[in-house]
Amino acid sequence: MGMIEGSAVAELDVRYPGDAGYDEARTVWNAMVDHRPAVVVRCRRTEDVVGALALARRDGLEVGVRCGGHSVVGHGVPDGGLMIDLTSLDEVRVDPARRRAWVGGGALLGALDAATQPYGLATTAGNVSHTGVGGLTLGGGMGWLARQCGLACDNVVSYEVVTASGDVVRASADERPDLFWALRGGGGNFGVVTEFEFRLHEVGTRALGVELDFPVADAVPAVVRWRDLSVVAPREATYTLGVHDGVVTLGFVWVGDPGEGRAHAAELTSLGTPAARRIEELSYLDLQTQEDSTAGHAVRRYWKGHYLRDLTVGAIEALLATEPDVRAGLQSYGGAIGDVPDDEAAFSQRGTRFEYVAATGWTEPEQDVARIAAARASATRVEPFASGVYVNVLGDDGADGVRRAYPPEKLARLAAIKAAYDPDNVFHLNQNIPPAPASLAR
Repeated sequence: MGMIEGSAVAELDVRYPGDAGYDEARTVWNAMVDHRPAVVVRCRRTEDVVGALALARRDGLEVGVRCGGHSVVGHGVPDGGLMIDLTSLDEVRVDPARRRAWVGGGALLGALDAATQPYGLATTAGNVSHTGVGGLTLGGGMGWLARQCGLACDNVVSYEVVTASGDVVRASADERPDLFWALRGGGGNFGVVTEFEFRLHEVGTRALGVELDFPVADAVPAVVRWRDLSVVAPREATYTLGVHDGVVTLGFVWVGDPGEGRAHAAELTSLGTPAARRIEELSYLDLQTQEDSTAGHAVRRYWKGHYLRDLTVGAIEALLATEPDVRAGLQSYGGAIGDVPDDEAAFSQRGTRFEYVAATGWTEPEQDVARIAAARASATRVEPFASGVYVNVLGDDGADGVRRAYPPEKLARLAAIKAAYDPDNVFHLNQNIPPAPASLAR
């Protein structure tokens, strides 16, 4: 731990290489990421973020912002730069009467769920409890409640943001609405969010998972029927598909009365006779931790993703040809996600029907080339049927990926807002939207 001269930064909790806590802070979810920041600033309050940015400006350091650490390419850990570590800024406050939660910029999804579920309340969060609220929400925020309640970003009432210049501002529908629009899906391009105010919903505490396994070799008819059922499914149901090691798993996750979920599960009998069938009642909290990584940060990871507006037979055949050692999956959109007009937020492509991801994980570095190639090959087969991509699944895609995530008119608007709040592109370690030239940003 050290002290830095200057009024703006004198009280910061900083860690340098070799200090206690430094290696823990730079270790993130993907074990392939082995970046070494010049300095880590552990932020416990908004003023610490202001001081960290002042230190970065003083010393000319590149800035990365770390919360849950789930960026597959490790954007939050700047090699040789200054890492703003938000993990201690993790308080969650709940007002059950007003159905509001105020969540620190470093909180994890599990902390949000744990604070709201005693009241039978929740807001849309992702499917892994150790994901950061900030990264998930700023990119849009898909989760098991999205078809009922909208994306995570659709449920943000206001943001507290530290801008690149060190100003602390509030963004809402009524205050800085341009910034509010951009933060709803534009990623970490516009500042460091130190607090989110979320709208909560009465969703109860129970859930149901339904899974049916079929051999890949003759699964096309079952997938076609599963696809058709997903279109007319109740909003409580998020349809899921997984392909791995010659098996296709078809089903849905239901958040709400499990009895109603079991009744809906009867619809799946039209898929045919499965090799295996699983129906599990569980609490919403257990659902939200079901996909957590038990291996912690020891696994090397890679993924590629797409959005699909339709799931044709050709797309299904491409999906079923997933490479060995790759897990490919679909998650259904629709419902409340599509209720929000597309121009109301930076998040794009609300007409998407399915999100596709091909992912792989391994432990030995000598497997890096083969595993990455397998995930890319799997995703490449599906790409001709794709309509875009979710910004939160982009990895090493660069500017081409960003152009797939946003249509040209939205990208131009985002670039203009970027120029207003971060003209020097201080926050560029993300799926970056460069600021528009001054002549275009007015």
